[in-house]
Amino acid sequence: MINSILDTDLYKFTTSYAYIKLFPYAIGTFGFTDRDETSYTEEFLEELKEAIKQLAQIRLKPDELEYMTGHCRFLPRVYWEWLSSFRFQPEKVAVYLDSDRHLHIEVTDYLYKATLYEVPILAIVSEKLNESLGRVANMDQVIQRLSDKVKLSNQHHLSFSEFGTRRRFSAEVQDRVIEYLTHQALYCTGTSNCYFAMKYDIKPMGTHPHEWFMFHGAQFGYIHANYMALENWVNVYDGDLGTALADTYTTDAFLNNLSRKQAKLFDGVRCDSGNEYEFTDRLIARYQEFGIDPTTKTIIFSNALDFDKALDIQRHCANRIRCAFGIGTNLTNDTGFKPLNIVMKLTRCKMNANQEWRECVKLSDDAGKHLGSTAEVQACLYDLRLVPLTIKNALPTTSIG
Repeated sequence: MINSILDTDLYKFTTSYAYIKLFPYAIGTFGFTDRDETSYTEEFLEELKEAIKQLAQIRLKPDELEYMTGHCRFLPRVYWEWLSSFRFQPEKVAVYLDSDRHLHIEVTDYLYKATLYEVPILAIVSEKLNESLGRVANMDQVIQRLSDKVKLSNQHHLSFSEFGTRRRFSAEVQDRVIEYLTHQALYCTGTSNCYFAMKYDIKPMGTHPHEWFMFHGAQFGYIHANYMALENWVNVYDGDLGTALADTYTTDAFLNNLSRKQAKLFDGVRCDSGNEYEFTDRLIARYQEFGIDPTTKTIIFSNALDFDKALDIQRHCANRIRCAFGIGTNLTNDTGFKPLNIVMKLTRCKMNANQEWRECVKLSDDAGKHLGSTAEVQACLYDLRLVPLTIKNALPTTSIG
């Protein structure tokens, strides 16, 4: 199921290193959310706990260390040497079902370690649920669907990366999909999964996640979170990994915070929620306000895409701004069964053990996808001047999303 510590997304390692460099004493909690509110069984819960226990056996192997050192120049060898001593600690993972049989998972640790749990746990939940329900992927059908997508990409010069580890049907399905892409897809630029990048000698892809911005929002305030998160990313990576994530606190807040220096320095922006066409038009206009030629910049679209929609977006961007696509579930979980809609996000953090916990929230350009308590989400929206604050909407209730 998870047989290598590299069986995760590259951005988990880049973010882990950024925490080590700038916030080595910061502590955080990651919490699991099933947006479909799936009901799980006790049998599934026990199988999941056992699978998480097995993570303790995983370590970075010598050949993996050499591969990552040679293929990720932006991460120093000392990081990979530290990672070779890292071990997952299943006792830090709290897993249980509530009275409605909804699944809860929490991990608390120093952030440079806690961040490494997210992707493996999500992949395990997805694969274990499919196993428990007796679902078996028909690989002939999976490859046939994939063949049609690759033909479309090849025909229209549609550049994309495989981003499907977190919600994959299984490790085997993802393996077969990437193997096919490696041999047949002319415009597949790489994969976010470091293990499969190594196995198939393709480029590992990724930059930074929402959690980086959520941490900055909780610690330094929502108004300046986007700006400070990007500045600190540059402080660590000096211009490498230059795709800025736009939607942690909505595109409105991102574009308002974006400085001319950052707009020039970052190679482009990732659009992970909202209306892609409106986002494109607004970002182009913002670049033009700064006197920047939009055709020198790239938008990475990654919001639950399929290839038909990606092609339509590409046509909208044509001759106006560069574009590429990160496609996940549509590649690694297009099996005929409904994929889980699950995430694992940073829910609270503190700068060191002596500080108080601060709640983390994530807004979204998609309705219903805000994460955090109602009171904190409303406070965030108010700080960013996205809604007026009233006594009624400031009352703390349950999580939104």
